[in-house]
Amino acid sequence: MFQSIIDAGNLLSASAAGSQAGQAAAAAATAGSGTPWWMWPLMLFVATFIMGILAVLAGVGGAVLYTPIISGFFPFHLDFVRGAGLIVALAGALAAGPGLLKLNLANLRLALPVALIASTFSILGAFMGLALPTNVTQMAMGITIIAISVLFIVAKNNEFPRVGAPDKLTAALGISGAYYEPSVGKKIDWTIWRTPQGFLMFCGIGTIAGMFGLGAGWANVPVLNMLMGAPLKVAVGSSKFLLSITDTSAAWVYLNQGAVIPIIAVPSVLGIMMGSFVGVRLLAGAKPKMVKYLVIVMLLFAGIRSLLKGFGI
Repeated sequence: MFQSIIDAGNLLSASAAGSQAGQAAAAAATAGSGTPWWMWPLMLFVATFIMGILAVLAGVGGAVLYTPIISGFFPFHLDFVRGAGLIVALAGALAAGPGLLKLNLANLRLALPVALIASTFSILGAFMGLALPTNVTQMAMGITIIAISVLFIVAKNNEFPRVGAPDKLTAALGISGAYYEPSVGKKIDWTIWRTPQGFLMFCGIGTIAGMFGLGAGWANVPVLNMLMGAPLKVAVGSSKFLLSITDTSAAWVYLNQGAVIPIIAVPSVLGIMMGSFVGVRLLAGAKPKMVKYLVIVMLLFAGIRSLLKGFGI
């Protein structure tokens, strides 16, 4: 079955008939494979369950782990992995969105303009990703994942950044807000600055998110927090909320091309979400720095492997 899925993936970049190819592959018999078909979804569930735990403990989105690791160590065509990666990121964002809005940790005036820009470019990125040869996409993804690992190493988020005078675009859009911070026992009023530069960055973030199926939480938070000056909790909350818009836009492209199939997407979403529930319970007693280093090592390893696969090594 999964060998047929791998082979069928080569048709996706050629025409819109990829949908029929993907579904036919998913329904194919297991002839020629010594592994029972149900072992692959089971192994996928176990792998994503562990990823879900690590994602919560390290404070990253599940998709940034999912796409490079699954494409590097499972025999699935990259198009199917990227499609499932966007669904994984989307599921987590939809689950968290309402609670974040209720706590004022996700701000609509901040998230919606960013989401509009990022989602538009994520559609462009999705078409680019499906059009490029698989080996080129593998190499580009490997380079991107290694760059993300370096970003995790050097990035130092600031819980309450110092913000200068809001620029004209910030004032025109009325981007500001307030939330209650239990650690200091008072309401935190905030605004942002350098909005044009931030919006420009999100053009690239959206393109990368759609092209590689990585979600975008790995880049949203540093830009919102370190460049635009949003408090860390607001940056995290708004990032999670806007993923539900950005990833939906790119996911439709993959769905339309037949690159999202249930036998890969369903165990992936279940594993990530159940692992996230466990990760939340473990968060209080975990040492975030150790987990962060583990995630960095995993990403570096997966990025190098993806790069080598792109070169045919």
